[in-house]
Amino acid sequence: MKIPICVLIIEDSEDDKELLLRELRQGGYDPQSLCVSTRETLTSALDKQTWDIILSDYSMPDFDGLSALKIVKGREPDIPFIMISGTIGEDVAVDAMKSGAQDYLMKGNLKRLVPAVVRELKDSEV
Repeated sequence: MKIPICVLIIEDSEDDKELLLRELRQGGYDPQSLCVSTRETLTSALDKQTWDIILSDYSMPDFDGLSALKIVKGREPDIPFIMISGTIGEDVAVDAMKSGAQDYLMKGNLKRLVPAVVRELKDSEV
């Protein structure tokens, strides 16, 4: 039996969103998800529903992961937030962690996604 999970995905690529969802499904989750890519749609999503976890791209054309993180932590500081990027460097990853992200992953190494989600969901229950 798959584990239900409500996932807010901040991403501008439909393909990348599907890769994240596929990894979650293969890891035993049944994700209910919404994908947003702007400040406005993010705040609307936070207003409408409670989320178990947020997965955010770092770099998007009209929005970025650090701005999204600031919004989320200002409104819902206890929601686990994982930054995911194809271009994140060590300095950006450190900034993200200092700003409140629980983890960061490279898009080229999504095998770490499910273990990170499991860990962050467990930590958020404590």
